[in-house]
Amino acid sequence: MTDTPTRRLRTWSAFGDVRKRPTEYEIVSHATNWTLRSGRKAPLEGNPSSPGNLWMITYRDRSPLQAEDWDGFRDPDAHTYRTYVVQQDEQESHVAGLLEQYAAVGADGALAPRWRATLARLFTPTRYPVHGAQQVQAYVAFMAPSSYITGAATLATADLLRRVTLVAYRTRELQLADPEAGFATGERAVWEDAPQWQPARRAVELALVTYDWAEAFTALDLVLLPTLDDVLLRQLGELARANGDELTWLLTSSLAADAARRARWSAALARHALAERPENADVLRKWIDRWSPRADAAARGLGELMATLPEHGRSASQVADEAVAARRDLLANAGLVAAAA
Repeated sequence: MTDTPTRRLRTWSAFGDVRKRPTEYEIVSHATNWTLRSGRKAPLEGNPSSPGNLWMITYRDRSPLQAEDWDGFRDPDAHTYRTYVVQQDEQESHVAGLLEQYAAVGADGALAPRWRATLARLFTPTRYPVHGAQQVQAYVAFMAPSSYITGAATLATADLLRRVTLVAYRTRELQLADPEAGFATGERAVWEDAPQWQPARRAVELALVTYDWAEAFTALDLVLLPTLDDVLLRQLGELARANGDELTWLLTSSLAADAARRARWSAALARHALAERPENADVLRKWIDRWSPRADAAARGLGELMATLPEHGRSASQVADEAVAARRDLLANAGLVAAAA
């Protein structure tokens, strides 16, 4: 008897019987989550009934959102750590140049006192909700059922850290320009006590205790951030420019590019879930319907500040309506609502 020759594995055998070389993005992203290894008895080593294993089995493996092949998802930007760092290094160099340029001419001291008071109530407190969003995004990255999703969510977590860091830096600069305005000392009270901020605070804190990975993704990336980013990045930037604050407009524009990149992969992930299993539409819409009123209330509260604090404001209803429209655009791109006429 002769032994049947075994088929030699090809270099890219982890991808199946592929006919072309995978991309750099696919090579460094594919099947790198050890808790999803083939043949596993449990996500983590040790007793399958240990708390860590039960957590991942309950809130990831048994999530209502299911797919046959989560590894079929691809980030539209196809970012690796290398390409992300190169891109963000360029962005940070641009931002550093802006900060240096405006600091050299004393731009903060030249802002109208009423606008500085607006920044103290509407801009510098954002490090609290954004830090909360960063923690939720990190949880999504950790719990995701594919290393492709983990990669995209991890880089989005880094984007939110970048945002918190920039807001903190600006907070100190504004404090030096106006020590009596409450910069760096009053934001916690604004976040915890200002009535206009409480709907946003409630939404973020509820997201922090949303344990199912897919609901946390839906809450944060399909509902809350698309709504609040429109208010706190695009609309606040436009408001800043109308009130003579070019620097805040430029900085929020830079941060908005990060938000747009997150929106692209979030919509792509939702589309992948729908393609894998049409029943996922009902699951996602149920969560969207649960979280949208919370996001809308947050936008209305912040709209009240935009209507009353600055000299050149905008109506609270306009703020809320535009935020809802921004979220709807993302959901339409995700295939979850009809596109606006």
